[in-house]
Amino acid sequence: MEVQEILGENSIANRFISQLRDTSIQNDRMRFRRNIERLGEIMAYELSKELEYETAEINTPLGKSKVPMPKNELVICSILRAGLPLHQGILNYFDDAENSFISAYRHHPDNDENFEILVEYLASPSLEGKTLILADPMLATGRSFSNVLKALEPMGKPARIHLVSVIGSYEGVEYLKTEFPENSKLWITTIDHELDKNGYIVPGLGDAGDLCYGNKLQH
Repeated sequence: MEVQEILGENSIANRFISQLRDTSIQNDRMRFRRNIERLGEIMAYELSKELEYETAEINTPLGKSKVPMPKNELVICSILRAGLPLHQGILNYFDDAENSFISAYRHHPDNDENFEILVEYLASPSLEGKTLILADPMLATGRSFSNVLKALEPMGKPARIHLVSVIGSYEGVEYLKTEFPENSKLWITTIDHELDKNGYIVPGLGDAGDLCYGNKLQH
């Protein structure tokens, strides 16, 4: 699996990431969601460079113009609930894509730091021969992406898989390399160095779902 880290080069994405991390700013939920959406737009633009294109002839008021147009059949799949603003950012650029939604959450059966990833809800079109874009803002252990991939298997085999995330850990990235096909590609804004004992990214930004939509009762 190939990995493309967006902040390998300086760009305006630095500003959006800094505001997502900053405790004095991140509690503004609308701003937090919008910054994730903006990063989804940036990564969708970068991802678009690797799609397949065919030339289309367009009628203008003064003549005709030939324009390369993407021809991939796209399906954007976001992991609820934190994936929703990231999904919207990608959809803003791929506005004719099909859409899939799936739940994946941390379940703590013994009320301690040990957890399992549970997938309980799925709504998806066929993925057969299409380009699948999996969106989740936080890539911690990598198990959410892996479990979602398994849950999507009955929907068909995609021709190509792109994963889109905002902040990840090196451990999670390395894990995904063992779980996803070789021709998959991860688009991620930045990668942090470690996970804490609870499986959260350090320095990270906290719980993206809670910061987007409010605190939840723990399972």
